[in-house]
Amino acid sequence: MRILFVGDIAGRPGRNVLASSLPDLNAKYAFDFVVVNCENAAAGKGMTDSVFDQLLKIGVHGMTSGNHIWDKNIFYPTLREDTRVIRPANYPPICPGFGYTVIERNGKRLALLNLQGRVFMPPIDCPFRAADAALADLAEKEAPNLPIIADFHAEATSEKKALALYLDGRVSAVVGTHTHVQTADEQVLPGGTAFISDVGMTGGHGGIIGVASETVLPRYLTGLPAKFEVCDKDVKLNAVVIDIDDETARAVNITRVQTP
Repeated sequence: MRILFVGDIAGRPGRNVLASSLPDLNAKYAFDFVVVNCENAAAGKGMTDSVFDQLLKIGVHGMTSGNHIWDKNIFYPTLREDTRVIRPANYPPICPGFGYTVIERNGKRLALLNLQGRVFMPPIDCPFRAADAALADLAEKEAPNLPIIADFHAEATSEKKALALYLDGRVSAVVGTHTHVQTADEQVLPGGTAFISDVGMTGGHGGIIGVASETVLPRYLTGLPAKFEVCDKDVKLNAVVIDIDDETARAVNITRVQTP
């Protein structure tokens, strides 16, 4: 199985470069599944139904998210009803949405698990224990050796590596999101779990982590609130390609992708 996991989509520029890049990437790699982190896909914060439909039409099969998925509450009904988009599993059960799901395409099945870190992040439930609970539920309901991709939406590289080692051999991949900066530490851990600290960002890299610099700098210079605008300069796609053995569900390779 071959999966394309695309780093945080940042607004319209990110959606556009995904749409323009995906046909060539598909021709080169022949993906079984395309998964994206969508929490910033609608104007840089949150999601809407129209953006959700657009990503599906582009060729996305599953979507993970993070803390910004809550920024537009008009999307809450879709979170409650559609299992093609998930939110971090370690938010309380009362929050709308699913923390993990299984998507299917051409007779193949792939589980997606979403978790959020706690270091330098809002205080929520433990991602390690939430992962244990989700994996136990999947093991009870699904066939053995189901490929599982875990999106760990977190700030600290140390927390991301700790979770990857904790889940090594239990999931096919742990991919970090949230920082919008692609790291160069992609690897397959001893137990067969692919890992990267952060997949990066799909959007405008000419500003400050996807935001136009002229709307960010005043906040640092004055300390006053400022309205951020999505950056549309130096637009790139950041992603990883993950190859998974069909019999063991262990990763055999992870490759970084950066497409201008």
